[in-house]
Amino acid sequence: MKTAILAGGLGSRLAEETVVRPKPMVEIGERPILWHIMRHYLHYGHDEFVIACGYKGEVIKRWMLDYATLSADVTVRPRRGEVTVHRSDVSEDWAVDVVDTGQTTNTGGRIKRLAPWVGTDTFMLTWGDGVSDVDLDALLAFHRSHGRIATLTAVRPPARYGHIVTDGDQIVEFSEKPQIGEGWINGAFFVLEPAVFDYIEGDDTQFEKEPLEQLAKDGQLMAYHHHGFWQCMDTVREKHILEELWRSGNAPWKIWE
Repeated sequence: MKTAILAGGLGSRLAEETVVRPKPMVEIGERPILWHIMRHYLHYGHDEFVIACGYKGEVIKRWMLDYATLSADVTVRPRRGEVTVHRSDVSEDWAVDVVDTGQTTNTGGRIKRLAPWVGTDTFMLTWGDGVSDVDLDALLAFHRSHGRIATLTAVRPPARYGHIVTDGDQIVEFSEKPQIGEGWINGAFFVLEPAVFDYIEGDDTQFEKEPLEQLAKDGQLMAYHHHGFWQCMDTVREKHILEELWRSGNAPWKIWE
């Protein structure tokens, strides 16, 4: 089963970092957040990835190549254009297709451009800027149990600011990073059938708009409710939250060790 990861957006709200690299290459614990996402999937046995790149996609391609070769013994024959990797200490046994899906293509368009790469079977999809401890085995089992075209992982988002409860002027409860008690949002971590491509018109289509809205109207969109950890990385503040969790040795998404 292929796992597609969208990694081509501009990441404008994280401009301090993304001026020189795409958002999925912003590092948490000296590794790109893309690597963290892929390690999560690999833990559940999903080792075939298709990365949809766009903005500064060459950075992703270069990192994938360097990650494989810099930890290995290599033979280089420049005149023949050959590089032979003899041994590698890389522990991640995965296969990765890095696909240029265009500089300005919207999310739906990027997904549709991956159709030849994911094939005609069920596939997984997520964004390249969010981590979670979602149980991918349970997610896949849920998807197969209902027989619809699409499943998204519904999460309760963490609050951006400290939450307080007051009695008059007295604070009686304070929580620095609570999870919002009401409402669910799209947390990505999709499972999709190839029929989803029929809901996407072209490059300008935003997946979160017409395709998901129409799938819902057609009764073809289901929600897997995840009650555990989930955090996106849209801002520098959210990057710092993830960095501190990683440094503390208590990163909830690090389920592979």
